[in-house]
Amino acid sequence: MLLTEHAGKTLLAEAGLPTPPGLVLEPGAAAGLTPPFAGPYYLKAQTLGGGRGKAGGVVRVAAAADLAPAADALFAQRFGGMVPPFLRLEAAVAHERAFYLSLGVSRQRKGFCLTLGRQGGVDVETLAGTPELLVLNVPPSLLCPAWLARAAFFHLGLEPETWAAFESLLGRLFGAVANYGLLLAEINPLAVTAEGRFVALDAKCIIDDNVAALRPELARFADDRFATPSERQAAGHRLSFVSLPGRVALVANGAGLAMATMDALGAAGLPAANFLDFGGTADAARLRAAFDLLFADPAVEACCVNMYGGILSCADVAEALATALGDEPGRPVVVRFAGNAAKDGMARLRAMSGGRVQVAEDMDQAVAMLSEVVPTALGLALAVAGVVACPPPPDRAVIHWAGCGPARPALPGLLDLGADSGVLVQGLTGRAGRAHARRMRAYGVPVVAGVTPFRGGDEVDGVPVYDTVAQAMAGHDIDLSVIFVPASGAADAVLEAAAAGVVRIVCITDGIPQRDMLVVQSALAGRGTLLIGPNSPGLIVPGQQFLAGIMPVEPFSPGPVAIFSRSGTLTYEVASRLTAAGIGQALAAGIGGDPFGGAGFVELCEMVRDDSRVKAVMVIGEVGGTAEEELAAYVAATAYPKPVLGFVAGLTAPPGRTLGHAGALLERPGGVAEKLACLKRAGITVCGELGEVAGVMAEALCRG
Repeated sequence: MLLTEHAGKTLLAEAGLPTPPGLVLEPGAAAGLTPPFAGPYYLKAQTLGGGRGKAGGVVRVAAAADLAPAADALFAQRFGGMVPPFLRLEAAVAHERAFYLSLGVSRQRKGFCLTLGRQGGVDVETLAGTPELLVLNVPPSLLCPAWLARAAFFHLGLEPETWAAFESLLGRLFGAVANYGLLLAEINPLAVTAEGRFVALDAKCIIDDNVAALRPELARFADDRFATPSERQAAGHRLSFVSLPGRVALVANGAGLAMATMDALGAAGLPAANFLDFGGTADAARLRAAFDLLFADPAVEACCVNMYGGILSCADVAEALATALGDEPGRPVVVRFAGNAAKDGMARLRAMSGGRVQVAEDMDQAVAMLSEVVPTALGLALAVAGVVACPPPPDRAVIHWAGCGPARPALPGLLDLGADSGVLVQGLTGRAGRAHARRMRAYGVPVVAGVTPFRGGDEVDGVPVYDTVAQAMAGHDIDLSVIFVPASGAADAVLEAAAAGVVRIVCITDGIPQRDMLVVQSALAGRGTLLIGPNSPGLIVPGQQFLAGIMPVEPFSPGPVAIFSRSGTLTYEVASRLTAAGIGQALAAGIGGDPFGGAGFVELCEMVRDDSRVKAVMVIGEVGGTAEEELAAYVAATAYPKPVLGFVAGLTAPPGRTLGHAGALLERPGGVAEKLACLKRAGITVCGELGEVAGVMAEALCRG
């Protein structure tokens, strides 16, 4: 949740950091205003985008009498394509020096960083790569060590008499990030007055959406005036929605499948009008709300519904669709179902009268059917050319490549899991834990125990429940634990399992705060514990009849291909296409789409590197992050001996917008092209469309 400057300064002031006195000005409110603080003043347009200062969005005003015309001028301008809904009026602060200061999460460094610049202001980006800018790694505990505070202080060259004030400022900044669940607290500039006081002249704060979901009181910092009307309506119905400038409305379950469908529509000249990840539950009210939302856009000419049922039942979706749409005439809706109860769902929709709803057998046919009812434009063509500097993998991804560093503890494998591998379910007494434990047992998996604190001594479907993981380990042979614990306690559940000696952990839970997962990563480093997830569908070993998590078993068949994926629904989609082509899978594992988690592509590829049961690897990536670039560096540096294929969803993703989950964020224009170029330069075969996967994989297996 990105805050306005005003909300950010309100938060910082609550945390005890000094900010200039200020107030909100709505349109027309400056006329005749006598501010409660002396001038001169600054009027600042409130936006959520950058570049406001360079665009004239910050104006110095000498006297109160001049505020009204200055405010009217700002309200007449557009910043980032939007008229500011309000301004911040604040007192100007006389100061002698100004610096840059920020504390936040770095996806590149995979942790918190304190960044300090000897200059602040609109041109601070020019300090990058110079000695003027200092970046210090910070422990996920967010406790500021004294040495780190001294390093920051002496880098800025501050006067000795300001040390106490600076140390206090840093302590409060660290406290603000910890206590409010911030991913970023940026002060630019940080002013130092003649009296040695520090004042935050500007503020950019980002609250972790997962923290905001767990702590409703943080909603007071949000401002929905910057969302489109459609995005506001979607939020009220708990729909993950982003407006896009296209003509085909889109409903899908799972961020990966939604992005891949968005890309397929774009390639066919049918640009999507939105991104909508419906999630894992369907009811008529939410679907009706979704269609009302989508068809309220006059630019929408048709709707594409693409559902791959895992947890979600396609029959339930069909019933909800039939109820939501009825037999009313309207713009055409093309539906593709696969997976859980797909045949029943398709039959229900085909029984509808009126002909508005058309049913496709697969995703490719759905796009073709849409092409018949919506005039097509020139399709997407994303060029991948030129020399791209692929970043080296971070230290955590180095597993002991020849000549590339010391050996790390070997991670336990997955391919030997089977009928004699005991499974623990943490959260067994919950609805999801109970339901998926039944599915795992039906597949032949020995679920030997469950853990729910204060429920020790109970049984669930004949499976004993313990209060702690240590108790369960003492009574059973446990090879793997699956975690179905709510987001507020899931990271702690991972740590408990690792501390009790569980060597393989699969975390299904989504919505875990990023800081919690950074703590987990730090705790597990060097232990030799394999963590899959969080926000993972789990793993399946088809030849061994082993399942841990929520994956549907229908798409999978035994064979020689390992699938490693950031998307659950795309895992099922790719597996079904391979299976239909007669290409089975040795293993499929979802690493999860969150920014920070357990094993990544590199670790899993290393795991099957020398295993003769795996002849080729299929990697399914997404926009955002560097997991794919790290894989490319590993494959190139180690001359990986097996064919590796890649598919990346989100080629048409808008920069700066999160699509579904926190990891699906295109952070810079051209980022997808750079990602694909890195994969290709490493010798990884990139499939541009899902329809290419089976054929390209067959060719790779034939080549050996």
